[in-house]
Amino acid sequence: MKTWFITGGTPGGFGLVYAEAALEQGDQVAVTARRPSELRKWAELHGDRVLVLQLDVTDAEQVRAAVKTAEERFGGIDVLVNNAGRGWFGSVEGASDETIRRTFDLNLFAVIEVIRAVLPGMRARGDGWIVNMSSVAGLVGAPGFGYYSAAKFALEGLSETLRHEVEPFGVRVLVVEPGAFRTKAFAGFQSEPVNEIVDAYVPMVEGVKAAFVEHDGKQEGDPERGVRAVISAMNAPVPPLRIVLGNAGHDAVVAMHENALAELRANEKLSRGADF
Repeated sequence: MKTWFITGGTPGGFGLVYAEAALEQGDQVAVTARRPSELRKWAELHGDRVLVLQLDVTDAEQVRAAVKTAEERFGGIDVLVNNAGRGWFGSVEGASDETIRRTFDLNLFAVIEVIRAVLPGMRARGDGWIVNMSSVAGLVGAPGFGYYSAAKFALEGLSETLRHEVEPFGVRVLVVEPGAFRTKAFAGFQSEPVNEIVDAYVPMVEGVKAAFVEHDGKQEGDPERGVRAVISAMNAPVPPLRIVLGNAGHDAVVAMHENALAELRANEKLSRGADF
């Protein structure tokens, strides 16, 4: 029986889908949420195999306390799923300082705090999985969500380095890049105002918001199938370093890599001519 520690357990999101998949295979889970009362009835269905913890992942002290509580309850954490995160509208030039900071606090710095809290136990046992939920936007820039993309790009680089650092201790790192999935992640966008500081970008940002609102509930991605794909990847004889979820996301990432490779080759002479 493995123990999972999953952040961002908001109903209707990836977090609970991960939790239910873990429970179905006989494991036990610690699920965190800002409003744990929303998970009370769900947790009661699973008895002692579920621990729901109140957690604001941007609060480092709360992170350490929650991880300690889960370790004391279950004896250790085998799988960490860094799922908490979200984005806010805004252009690169015109997003407010507050938006920029909270985007990085939630999508990058909070993830670092959770990893740092969980890793000592994994290293001591010589085993563990860290699953970082990134996004297709962490590989392909998303206009109107530049700082969300930037935070996810940073998470990609962090995960790449972390993978090499923890491999000698038996800890593995998987990065997951979902495209558009039918969760409640964007359900609140309709009532969220566009606080764009630079007027020139307002039409673009409003258009991005309208597209998200119109597409909400119609996303092609199935969260349950997505999580099953992640677990299959983890159980593969040679687990991948990252996995893109969804047809549109896969197409976008393939096109990005193909274009980047073509550009790299087209400029090979310039690149190779830069050495002494």
